[in-house]
Amino acid sequence: MAAPGPRNVENARPQKRPFRIVTATDRILLVRLSHLGDVVHALPVFHALREGYPGAEIAWAVQHEFAELVEGLPGLDRTIRFDRRGGPRAWVALHAELARFHADWAIDAQGNTKSSWITLMSGAGRRSGYHPAQWREPFGALGMTDAAERAHGSAPNGSSSAVPSHAIDRALALARHVAPHLGSRPLRTDPALSESECASGRTQLAAALGPLEQPPVLIHLGVPTDIRTWPAEHVVALAKRLASEGTPTLILSGPAEEQTGTAVESALADTPVRHLVGQRGLRQLAALFRAAAEHDAQLVACDSGPMHLAAACGLAVTALAGPQDVRRTGPWPVPHTAEASARGLDHRVVLAEEAPACAPCLARRCRHTGGNVCMSELSPERVLERLSTRRRLGGVRA
Repeated sequence: MAAPGPRNVENARPQKRPFRIVTATDRILLVRLSHLGDVVHALPVFHALREGYPGAEIAWAVQHEFAELVEGLPGLDRTIRFDRRGGPRAWVALHAELARFHADWAIDAQGNTKSSWITLMSGAGRRSGYHPAQWREPFGALGMTDAAERAHGSAPNGSSSAVPSHAIDRALALARHVAPHLGSRPLRTDPALSESECASGRTQLAAALGPLEQPPVLIHLGVPTDIRTWPAEHVVALAKRLASEGTPTLILSGPAEEQTGTAVESALADTPVRHLVGQRGLRQLAALFRAAAEHDAQLVACDSGPMHLAAACGLAVTALAGPQDVRRTGPWPVPHTAEASARGLDHRVVLAEEAPACAPCLARRCRHTGGNVCMSELSPERVLERLSTRRRLGGVRA
């Protein structure tokens, strides 16, 4: 008789319990609906489940707009899409899909009331989630039957001071909780691109920038209405300086930034700077980032989903930080930590020279009397110096 399985766990306190090997008849549901960066952060949970339970059927509940990224994951058996703008009909459709899947075990990798409700809707006998203290909406943790240990942040090399846990730290703690038999081995955090996808990314990069004799710089535009976004005029100034130095430069803008991308392209029409305006396809974007990483490229970006996707693909990121706490939501691995050294990634963070006392504020709307100064006063010269320093130190790879 097999040992008790991943169901019937009595409470939400983090504790170690015996786990049986999941069989081919077991169904595991992973719930991580949004947003892009957070879906990227949940990848280690999926990889741990896939490696830890090779005979199980795994489904991922995710919002429509991010489904493409997870649908390409090798070993994901089903994607359950949720239309968050679909009203009551979307919930009815979701309930029907969950009933058809009939999960034995559901893992909430989001940590709010909505995801907890979906985890409960799945009907799974076991429902696992983050440590209760690390839910965005702690009430939702009451719907779980067991919880991961509390995640802790990675301190900078040579420091013993406590730091806030990064979003990936929470995901890694959950991954080790749901697949404890994997031990302490490093867990995958990437989108598992196929060789054909990687080849497509190389083709796209070559079409955009041509033969590369030196590492390029990619710049991703932020959503204009987001207070974390760097002003477009600063992007133009930085791109002109990079072009004047002969650095291959590519500016990326997705559907939400398409109008800004068109304006920036027009402002740089007399320069060799190249553009991908209105870029679509999340796995294609990941493949482009992977190809750029092969050329020791750097990505300049604000805190955004594409920034986190780039870091997951092994592309070195120079993060433009303002309202966010980069220790929690900056590029991962956190710079200057043992994890960064082990993974060979040298991410950087750039702040305004005189950041306001209210930063980081984590707010969605800026209330500073001078406007969004933590981003508007982050000068192109300061970013250029950080990029130049990395090049002088001989690239980004360990």
